[in-house]
Amino acid sequence: MRKINEIFYSLQGEGYHTGTPAVFVRFSGCNLKCSFCDTQHEAGRSMTDEEIVEEVKKYPARMVILTGGEPGLWIDSDLVDALHAAGKYVSIETNGTCRLPAGIDWVTCSPKEGAAVKLERMDEVKVVYTGQDVSRYLSLPAQHYFLQPCSCRNTEEVIAYLLQHPQWRLSLQTHKLLQIP
Repeated sequence: MRKINEIFYSLQGEGYHTGTPAVFVRFSGCNLKCSFCDTQHEAGRSMTDEEIVEEVKKYPARMVILTGGEPGLWIDSDLVDALHAAGKYVSIETNGTCRLPAGIDWVTCSPKEGAAVKLERMDEVKVVYTGQDVSRYLSLPAQHYFLQPCSCRNTEEVIAYLLQHPQWRLSLQTHKLLQIP
């Protein structure tokens, strides 16, 4: 059983796959307590892998995004394999503090201040920028590096930083700008 906060269909609003239709499987619970987190960690219901996959299959998108909370606390190769068997492309958004099962198609690591990243593989790094030193995250083994304003509050500060540090790209929370889930 896995504690699921919600499963919903929308467009990916952040990072490399912005604008891509996706089914979001949002897990409850996290091992970090970020002040800007938008997940209600207490909410949720226990679901089996079969129930999760059946809900995901209701939507036409191939991409499934495992998010949270921290999905790394909840997932294993059985769930990843079940989603693949349903024809889905499995992506995860993780803080990077948990080891992940093999077979995930796309790994987005969103490292948090003071938390050790344990991932050996990631496709993109997406840092919520609050003025912290982010230079060390460029050493993480990813192909793409994004800085994201914190809830759209410090966009000008992020743009100024990006113009001085062009190794980074801008990630806006377009789903919030468009007022979609």
